[in-house]
Amino acid sequence: MNRTTLSLIVGTAALAAVTGFATLTEPAAPTTDTAKAAAVLPVERTNLLCPAPSASDLAETTYTSFTPVTKGTGSEGTAELRSAAAESAAAGSADGDKKTTAEPVLTPKAPGTPVTGDTSGGDTPALVGTAEGKFAPGWTVQESTQVSAGTGRGLLGVTCTAPDTEFWFPGVSTAADRTDYVHLTNPDDSAAVADIELYGKDGAVTTTVGEGLTIPAHSSEPILLSTLTDEKQDDLTVHVNVRSGRVGAAVQALDDKLGGDWLAASTEPAGSLVVPGVPKDATAVRLVAFAPGDADADLKVQLASASGLITPAGHETLHVKGGMTTAVDLGDVTRGEAGSLVLTPTDQSVPVVAAVRVVRGKGDKQESAFIPATSPVGTRASVVDNTVKGSTLSLTAPQGTAKVKVTASAGSGGGTAASKTYTIRSGTTQDVELPVPTGLKGTYALTVEPLTDTPVHAARTLTASVEGLPGFTIQTLPDDRGTVAVPEADEDLTVLQK
Repeated sequence: MNRTTLSLIVGTAALAAVTGFATLTEPAAPTTDTAKAAAVLPVERTNLLCPAPSASDLAETTYTSFTPVTKGTGSEGTAELRSAAAESAAAGSADGDKKTTAEPVLTPKAPGTPVTGDTSGGDTPALVGTAEGKFAPGWTVQESTQVSAGTGRGLLGVTCTAPDTEFWFPGVSTAADRTDYVHLTNPDDSAAVADIELYGKDGAVTTTVGEGLTIPAHSSEPILLSTLTDEKQDDLTVHVNVRSGRVGAAVQALDDKLGGDWLAASTEPAGSLVVPGVPKDATAVRLVAFAPGDADADLKVQLASASGLITPAGHETLHVKGGMTTAVDLGDVTRGEAGSLVLTPTDQSVPVVAAVRVVRGKGDKQESAFIPATSPVGTRASVVDNTVKGSTLSLTAPQGTAKVKVTASAGSGGGTAASKTYTIRSGTTQDVELPVPTGLKGTYALTVEPLTDTPVHAARTLTASVEGLPGFTIQTLPDDRGTVAVPEADEDLTVLQK
């Protein structure tokens, strides 16, 4: 069950408490005014799951939490991020039991201001976060890790995810120079059971122990992909299907020479996809796509550049066979300009998932990161852990001109919020000049709010020098689902007479 479903349950329960009885009669005729427009209300509870950041003793990890200020939330609420084991201990404590649990990694003080927590070493566990009341709508947590040496060295970042029941990860690998893990985190009081399916260039890959994996309550399991199959393939798609319960899922992809990063799940399979925010200085871009069904997909490949939609020479279309993973090297496709990949059907629309692997730097100072296809920003989205010189926000409007408001929050150590409004021309991508909080201390959050109905896609690139390496990580900004539409209803006492 995803966050939207949970929010609807909460909202419906609250509505029932107010109205007394829900109407169970036949739908009213169009002329009646019994049914009213849906009310848009803030969600009342949000769960987020952060995977274990690294097995390296050299890892330095920062967690950053932020909730944007949302109207209608009231004055009460709490939020905290703590280890899954601590959550298990707390859940198992009886009333009056004084058994202590680990202290939270961080506890936000107020919406509108980020808060950070740090940890180091390779034994940091997966974390479970819960926000309620005023902290729930749009709650965002970023996990950023610097690893100075070894496989996967560089800057790794991931937005902590809501638990769900299905995930697609195009772009994973079992090649000899890659060490890829699927991290599954279970936040609930009962065990979850999941299947991990792999799809390569020839279709489904035979796995040895990929079916019926049990993730115990309040725990996290990192599954090394190379232990599931003997096949060595450069480009694979992972499908995580949860049979019972729910989990958070993310892939940690580590390379012997090209660093590493987290690969977040692609948006749900769709006929058209957008992969936003390919850095302008990317030296290599590899597109990986997968068609989950039996039908083949033929996609038109375009780059939404700073000047408009263009077609990469030699890569005008991409043919994706049903049930198979297809990959293509686009090289330095952005050619020094901000860009986003736009994939649309050439004829019949066939659902696909997609992601790109981006490489920056040259020689032995190369680093890599991943960008999954993502849904539009929607109403609002936030991204955290930003710095004045180390953050780039890319906005793209592939279907029409859009206006967007971007707000820089107060800093984690002080400062005053600031906002700017931008116009993104149809078919373009812009790396916008960011607002900066006045008197900034620490890091800050960016909140993106489209002011028009035109779909806007966004991604943030975070850069940092890690022992002389050009470390970077990219996070997309889908809608934060901070509000939910709850239909208004009137009492209908006639239901008691039926």
